[in-house]
Amino acid sequence: MRKSHIFLGLVLVMGLAIVLLPVLSQGAFDLSVNWGLISGAMVVLMILAFFLEFQETATSSKEIAVVAMLGTLSAVLRIPFAAIPSVQPSTYLIICTGYVFGPVSGFMVGALTALVSDLFLGLGPWTPLQMVAWGLAGVSAGYMRRFNLNRFGLVALGVAWGYLFGLIMDSWFWASFVYPLTFRSFVAAKVSGLWFDSFHAIGNAIFLGVFGLRTIAILERFRKRFFWGRLQPDRPADA
Repeated sequence: MRKSHIFLGLVLVMGLAIVLLPVLSQGAFDLSVNWGLISGAMVVLMILAFFLEFQETATSSKEIAVVAMLGTLSAVLRIPFAAIPSVQPSTYLIICTGYVFGPVSGFMVGALTALVSDLFLGLGPWTPLQMVAWGLAGVSAGYMRRFNLNRFGLVALGVAWGYLFGLIMDSWFWASFVYPLTFRSFVAAKVSGLWFDSFHAIGNAIFLGVFGLRTIAILERFRKRFFWGRLQPDRPADA
């Protein structure tokens, strides 16, 4: 069994524990368990799982170099937009990368985006969550490839991840800093960040609608040039 599968299995077990223990326990768990700390441990295990998976599946140094280059480029593109709340081209590039190079490479580019850009914008306990949120955006785009998305499909995926990214970050904030952990307090935490999520979704829609298909075509040429002998993906249909 691959080490990455073991880590993902641990993430699943811990996720079930987070759901079941507060429901089943009536005593010490209610006060002593730090659910924010447990969710943080899950995030670290998930990141390790994908890093190990990439290590085992990467076929050449060229593939590693392309992923590193795209992750750095995505991080650099985020920095000039930092002054505009949640509007950034990083998510669009991560989605395009995952769409062309696959789920694992998409996760790696998303994780590198958060890690490298936060070195300039400020590292903190939110960084691993950003790594996972952007990484999962790349993973989902890799699996959406089979549907041969056109421009409108890419825009819809970008809008969805504008809100899913916010849901992941708000859920961590709620579990780590809000007391008591109730449905009402979760809704309040989510509503307070809704306008940030909307800006993120609108920015993703604009970037993917204007540049998405062009970026995918460019990345496909990179794939054809650096990954000889692989089955090349079909070009997405234009809108």
